[in-house]
Amino acid sequence: MSKQVLQAENILMNIQINTMEEAIRKAGEILVQKNYVEPDYIEKMLEREKITSTYMGNFIAIPHGTEDAKENVKSSGISVLQIPDGVDFGNGNEVKLVFGIAGKDNEHLDILSKIAIVCSDVSNVEEMIKAKKAEEFLEFFDGGN
Repeated sequence: MSKQVLQAENILMNIQINTMEEAIRKAGEILVQKNYVEPDYIEKMLEREKITSTYMGNFIAIPHGTEDAKENVKSSGISVLQIPDGVDFGNGNEVKLVFGIAGKDNEHLDILSKIAIVCSDVSNVEEMIKAKKAEEFLEFFDGGN
């Protein structure tokens, strides 16, 4: 996974989040701050969640914008929230890792594939939840594990 898409400064470690909406907004704010997306993209992420849950299992959610949000994406990027205490993503689904995704020109499909591969192994997820530094977290996506 390209460093420019997922960088240490895009990862918030050991944070407290109280609601699914707060998690999605925070993930989107990072994408805006790092200039991957326009501010309107955050509302499209919330809209997507109303259409279909982005909860993926294994304590993972991957919020991203709706199909028509592509015009709000400047470049592909990922934000990550590590929430060790978890947050309810609806229907009792507890999420401890939130991957906010913005994909340009279908690059998000490659991004989603890499996240899915790494996170399909629950032991990887457990280790990412325990990681103390963003650099430790990144090792899972740099071929370190």
